[in-house]
Amino acid sequence: MEWLDIASVGFVVVLLGTLFLFGELLVRAKGLFGLLGVAIMSFYFSHHLTGDAGFWVVILYLVGLALIMVDGKVISDGTIALLGIALMIVGLAIPSPSVIYGILVGMGFLVGGFSSALFLKVFPSRNMWSKMTLRDRLTGDQGYNSMNEEYKSLIGKQGKTITPFRPTGSVEIEGKPYSATSGSHWLQENEQVEVVSVSGTYILVKKIEEQDIEDK
Repeated sequence: MEWLDIASVGFVVVLLGTLFLFGELLVRAKGLFGLLGVAIMSFYFSHHLTGDAGFWVVILYLVGLALIMVDGKVISDGTIALLGIALMIVGLAIPSPSVIYGILVGMGFLVGGFSSALFLKVFPSRNMWSKMTLRDRLTGDQGYNSMNEEYKSLIGKQGKTITPFRPTGSVEIEGKPYSATSGSHWLQENEQVEVVSVSGTYILVKKIEEQDIEDK
């Protein structure tokens, strides 16, 4: 297996092994990707462990893989996964025969890891890091709902135009500027207006006639 000492071959081997191992973590492939990944990486280590590197580099690699799995299923914040990735790259690079070889297998690991996401387009997901995704979604929803409630509370409030409306412009309500529309009506600057309706962040205003101001 002397051809495995060629840096470009090591790049391809590590890329494929990482592709299938990470693919097994991301999608449900009935264990096939896991078997392929384990077989390819065993092939890589079995060749390079005949040199000065000891079996501890394999343990380093496996610990890194375990950290990624724990992060994906339990912690879901990505911090432990980054440490795991670093350990796996070190475990791959240390037994390599040269610095160039080590750099290439590190690149192969990263390319294979990122490429494994392509399996999500074909196979059902295992929902790794689902807690982080859910947390981000809830945060976004809460922020959107908060803004939505703020805008809805403007209905019926009065303000003044701070730019001409043709028929969109800016209006100041309770000291805060908002983008709004006057529908089909054109308005001048510094006219008194009232918020008629709100849809999301779409604010519809109408001009308050002088008689209406006097009545109030």
